[in-house]
Amino acid sequence: MTPSNLHPMINVAVKAARAAGAIINRAALDVESVRVSQKQVNDFVTEVDQASEALIIETLLGAYPGHAIWAEESGREHGAQDSDYVWIIDPLDGTTNFIHGLPTYCVSIALAVKGKVEQAVIYDPTRNDLFTATKGRGAYMNNRRIRVAKRTRLQECLISTGFPYRPEDDINTYLRLMGDMMARTAGLRRPGAAALDLAYVAAGFTDGFFELGLQPWDVAAGSLLITEAGGLVGNFSGDANFLEQRECMAGNPRIYGQMVAILGKYSKFAVAGDKAAVRAAVAELAQSAPATPTAPATPSPEEADF
Repeated sequence: MTPSNLHPMINVAVKAARAAGAIINRAALDVESVRVSQKQVNDFVTEVDQASEALIIETLLGAYPGHAIWAEESGREHGAQDSDYVWIIDPLDGTTNFIHGLPTYCVSIALAVKGKVEQAVIYDPTRNDLFTATKGRGAYMNNRRIRVAKRTRLQECLISTGFPYRPEDDINTYLRLMGDMMARTAGLRRPGAAALDLAYVAAGFTDGFFELGLQPWDVAAGSLLITEAGGLVGNFSGDANFLEQRECMAGNPRIYGQMVAILGKYSKFAVAGDKAAVRAAVAELAQSAPATPTAPATPSPEEADF
């Protein structure tokens, strides 16, 4: 597939993603001057996110004024919200990486039609890598067809994930979950941009992905890349209707099944017995964790001599 025969909607989304990427690249040259604000603890937004999103929305609605927009920063403020066509946008996935100068972030744009993702673009401006997918037409990276990796044994696989980073996150449960995965894989990776993580699974660079707490704009485009590359994506129980459930797992069909066997008990949809077993294991982990360090007491004169 060459750019000349991409789906027309993909062409518009690619134009929007590349324009947003140019904004991001210019800002990255002097990232310390970028204005940063905090939406909540450890959840940042920059003027670059906002400028990128505005340009994407302008480009998409310029071509399709009757479509709806669902974007990370502006929500559902733009477009015709009664439309069956909804563009789902993350203008800068990996903002925390960006503001630290770590070049792992991307632009993610998806089009859902009647709730089903049919078009997807993920653009990595630091590497000029462009991932595209149209439902039924395959997934591509820089116009080259991509497929998920062929490994069939989880213990040989490299799996990407994301760590909890907000105060309300249940860190002990995630530590238990990651421990279960680490013991059964060749390694875990935490790049810090979920959309790019999913693109890398689709391209076969990693074998699987899992994360809790993600929003639809984090996973919409990546989910279509995965399925069009021959993989599976869903919640931790394996249900493909996952987009708004805040748990995401992906891999090739053989690896996906092995991941469900491990992660299924951590799903919000797990059976009561599995949930109880997880609670007990997490409580045991919490009890065995070292106490939070405290400042040492001021030594007595006798102790100070030593």
